Amino acid sequence: MTILAVFRSRSQSLDFAQRLLSYGIPAETVSAPKEARIGCGLCVRFDQREFARANAVLKMGKYSTFKGYYKSEFVGGRQRVVPFGG
Repeated sequence: MTILAVFRSRSQSLDFAQRLLSYGIPAETVSAPKEARIGCGLCVRFDQREFARANAVLKMGKYSTFKGYYKSEFVGGRQRVVPFGG
């Protein structure tokens, strides 16, 4: 399963993705799905197995525009995006 970290700022999305990579956590910046209802259009995608480590990295930074985590999965051939609490 994929987790999306959603931010209201493009620069904070990009910074968070770089930080994850610097800690050895595979991540990429991708277009945010419309279901996340955000303005900047970018989010950071990583595998759910890395959630604990990624969340620790998030807490180390000062990400004032962080909106939340979302779970992304395909169900019946359609993408389903729902809030994820960890």
